Amino acid sequence: MIKQVIDNGLTVIYKKIEGSLSSIAISLEAGANSEVNFKIGLAHVVEHMIYKGTKNRTEAEINILCDEILGFNNAMTNYPYAVYYGTTLSDDFERTIELYSDLLINPIFPKDGFKEEIDVILEELQEWKEDPYQYCEDELLRSAFNSRRLKDLIIGNKESITNINIEDINEFYKKYYTPENAVISVVSSLEFEEILGLIKKYFSLWKPKNNEVLKKKELINKEEFIYEGNNCGVFRKEDSSIKGCKIQYAFPIHTLTKEEVKALRIFNLAFGEGTSSLLYDEIRTKNGLAYDISSCIKNEKGIKIFKISLGTSKDKCEKAINLINSKIEEVKNRDDIFTEDKICKLIKSFKLKRSLSLEKSIYESVYTANYEVMYGIREEKGYIEKNYISPLMEEENLNSLTTKDIYDVIHKVLQNPTVEILSGKEV
Repeated sequence: MIKQVIDNGLTVIYKKIEGSLSSIAISLEAGANSEVNFKIGLAHVVEHMIYKGTKNRTEAEINILCDEILGFNNAMTNYPYAVYYGTTLSDDFERTIELYSDLLINPIFPKDGFKEEIDVILEELQEWKEDPYQYCEDELLRSAFNSRRLKDLIIGNKESITNINIEDINEFYKKYYTPENAVISVVSSLEFEEILGLIKKYFSLWKPKNNEVLKKKELINKEEFIYEGNNCGVFRKEDSSIKGCKIQYAFPIHTLTKEEVKALRIFNLAFGEGTSSLLYDEIRTKNGLAYDISSCIKNEKGIKIFKISLGTSKDKCEKAINLINSKIEEVKNRDDIFTEDKICKLIKSFKLKRSLSLEKSIYESVYTANYEVMYGIREEKGYIEKNYISPLMEEENLNSLTTKDIYDVIHKVLQNPTVEILSGKEV
């Protein structure tokens, strides 16, 4: 990979691939975490409104061109970032980079169609609530935290969404949609010099807000305000729209070091990923309490939780919780589960799964851009590194993990969870 920062502070990351395709992702630290002193849900509304028209194109013209030159395109807002991405033929890369530059540099945020777009977002909010597992996670995070942005939906709520106006959108855009706050990741069959030349041609027009790029120390200080400890305990909610019972656990992991997160990832492969995992074997295979159960690590900036999730019937809820708690205590107290041989096999499996997840160029470009926004060091303009290793590539030093590393992180993480039980309510 190559990493370079152009004169306006925009970070460019490039990887060469064979074939005829180019994928591009433009990620900005402009997600829900950035809504301090703004209405919640605003970051997501801005992402929608970017496509409503520019100084050079109407919304219809944008849609037509996207369909013409992009085999795939999308945008999304997460807590730490907003990202715009797509895949095109390399022959159309210049048209693609020009389109994205127009969208991000020249949006007009028209009043015409604004109310209709808010209505679309309200429909999206309703669909969000109709997913019982998402509903349970939303309640889990609301129960777990008092002040973190994470306790409220990325999309916001009906009241906050309907109160957002064009002035709010312009203010948020001007503050966060700046080149020094953005990363462009390109995975392409084209050569780096051609890619860089086109990015400079179209994105050099993007004027930086600040004279200097944010330094690493400033980013660390900013991150200190994102986190808080969780409210531990069991929280219950009944809703007549829910069938059965959904159970989710949250364990904060924001105090973990990078090395501890790596150890946690290796542990989780055995604990909660796949049909051979310890949780799956206990809950489904041996006891038939759930169709599926899993655990996952959400290590994105501003999220950072370890989560267990399952669905079962209401009458099996307490038994399922007791078995999960017992399994947690078992992995903490048995010293024969994570042997050196077992860890070696898990590391090999992790590397395989990570390679498969990056097999498509669009995924690699998106993940690379997002990880750089969250964890990369903001470098000075003119910086270039020709053998760049992205923060995404967590395989580094995996082979040095020991049994002690695994058990240390198990004991550090698996304590004092927030447990949410969402069950059906008899009418």
